[in-house]
Amino acid sequence: MNYPDEYGYFKEFGGVFVAETLIPLVKNLQNEWNKAKNDPEFWNKINYYHKYYTGRPSPLYYAQRLSEYLGGAKIYLKREDLNHTGAHKINHCIGQILLAQKMGKTRIIAETGAGQHGVATATACALFGMKCIIYQGAIDIERQKPNAFRMKLLGAELHAVEDGSKTLKDAVTAAMQDWVSNVDDTYYLLGSVMGPHPYPEMIRTFQSVIGQEVKAQIQELEGRLPDSIVACVGGGSNAMGIFYPFIEDKEVSLIGVEAGGLGLDTKYHAATLAKGKKGVFHGMLSYFIQNDDGQIIEPYSVSAGLDYPGIGPEHAMLRDSKRAEYTSIKDNEALDAFHKLSTLEGIIPALESAHAIAWAIKKAPELPKNHIMVVNVSGRGDKDIFTVADKMGVKICQE
Repeated sequence: MNYPDEYGYFKEFGGVFVAETLIPLVKNLQNEWNKAKNDPEFWNKINYYHKYYTGRPSPLYYAQRLSEYLGGAKIYLKREDLNHTGAHKINHCIGQILLAQKMGKTRIIAETGAGQHGVATATACALFGMKCIIYQGAIDIERQKPNAFRMKLLGAELHAVEDGSKTLKDAVTAAMQDWVSNVDDTYYLLGSVMGPHPYPEMIRTFQSVIGQEVKAQIQELEGRLPDSIVACVGGGSNAMGIFYPFIEDKEVSLIGVEAGGLGLDTKYHAATLAKGKKGVFHGMLSYFIQNDDGQIIEPYSVSAGLDYPGIGPEHAMLRDSKRAEYTSIKDNEALDAFHKLSTLEGIIPALESAHAIAWAIKKAPELPKNHIMVVNVSGRGDKDIFTVADKMGVKICQE
């Protein structure tokens, strides 16, 4: 059976858990999405912008020096960092902005953590002449200053969220509160495979272009499918995008890498599938990091984009069905991988992507040389240089 079902469930996960005010809006979105996803003209528009604006297809690059250094598996990198705006987020932003247009919406709202989704949303809004409001936690604005400035430069209104942990969780909550208050003219351009149906399916579908390209590219380069695919997981959009076209290919291992923070034995992590429990939050039933009373625990990661206490419902299904494996990488391992890829391949990855690279660095030496591993480099690391420099105790600018 194809998931989700008509009610938005991936087996037991997903669904629609929103305020009564939003039910008509969500129903309308479901209807418009059901029409759009089967409309060739809609997909022709998306493909046009991907080719001539986003810069797709993104390359699948053989990381020869990294592979030789590790001495095991042959590692390929899916270069989503080379997309316009510097990450995979533009894939679903182009799709959603065209859907918002079809629905007659003129005001776009979005949440962002690391800022890549915010930048991609602001970019799409500038391209299509729409009003753009971005919610970002105050702490994330501070640690992602380059992206905060880029959003403003692109014409977006950036709202600093001062509630709670002042990070991604609270930005999502603020965006949803805005949505409830402005249902008539506003489209919520959600940034991951989470939230109420149809967002998890819709964003996965837009992002599956990643896996579709990998499938064709690896056949051309190697004449066969990869043995394993690795991607970082916060809400889970880049991972779901690269995993989805391979779900029926049971010989391909799918590995999602969560943020282990300071360690799973501490409270400072964002490893939802490792430490979370089933619950309802932000419009969906999935796994969330909670205390014994069912209250959401503040997540932690050096990476702002993985700093979320939940997981998309399709990932929850894949984990429970054992179709995908989920593991975690600690901050220090991600920072080491950030440096390693930079110095060995001349590629500065996002700290989010560095979690996937770190897992590959740990695992590849244990694998035979004929093992083909594809790692999704979901974004570039320009935005993270201040965070990394701070961790290193390096002053970028001398006063």
